[in-house]
Amino acid sequence: MNKIVVQIPGIAKPPSPFNHVVRAGDFLFLSSQLAVDLQQHKILGGTIAEQTRQAIENIRFLLKSAGSSLDQVVKIVVYLKDVKRDFEAMNTVYQEYFKPESAPARVTIQALSPLDQIDIEIEATALA
Repeated sequence: MNKIVVQIPGIAKPPSPFNHVVRAGDFLFLSSQLAVDLQQHKILGGTIAEQTRQAIENIRFLLKSAGSSLDQVVKIVVYLKDVKRDFEAMNTVYQEYFKPESAPARVTIQALSPLDQIDIEIEATALA
C-alpha cells in the first residue's frame, strides 16, 4: 500500500509541515480541520457552533475534492478546548451533518489548541 498526498487545487499551502489529505489504500486521512478559510488560510474564529460548522464544511470540501463525501466518514476525533462548556453546542451542529443511524465512530477529547482563536479541531478518516 502506498501513501499518496492528495493535492487540492485552490487552497493555501499550510504554514506548518502537513498535508490536508493523505490517501492510504482505500482510506483518506484528513488533518484536523478548524474554523479557517482554506483558500486564504485565515483563521475565522467565532462561537463554538460557528467553528464547528466551518470545520465540518472544510472536511466536506476536502473529501469532495478527493472524490469522497461525509457519508463515507468512518471515524471522527473532536478536540475541544473546553468539553464541559462546548460539548452540547458542538454536538447540536454535528448532528446536522451526521445522523445517529449512520454516524461514524467518534471520540471527543479536551485539548488546547496552539491557536488562541480556536476552540475546536475535527479530524476525519473516510473511505476513498
